Amino acid sequence: MLRFRHMRSLQKFAAGHSSVCNRFSFARSLSSRSTFRTNRAAGLEEWRGLQAGHGYVIRREPGPVCI
Repeated sequence: MLRFRHMRSLQKFAAGHSSVCNRFSFARSLSSRSTFRTNRAAGLEEWRGLQAGHGYVIRREPGPVCI
């Protein structure tokens, strides 16, 4: 919380972060590893589909890091 100067910025970040976290946070203790992988892959493909629908460029492989 110390990084945010305004409470509104923190609230906007928390709302976006929680929606993404909830989408990819599966209850791993309740399912097997193979089921977890299947669900994670399905969630990731759905996320990429949503991004593609909004015109975002999707890079499958990480690019070079410029420091």
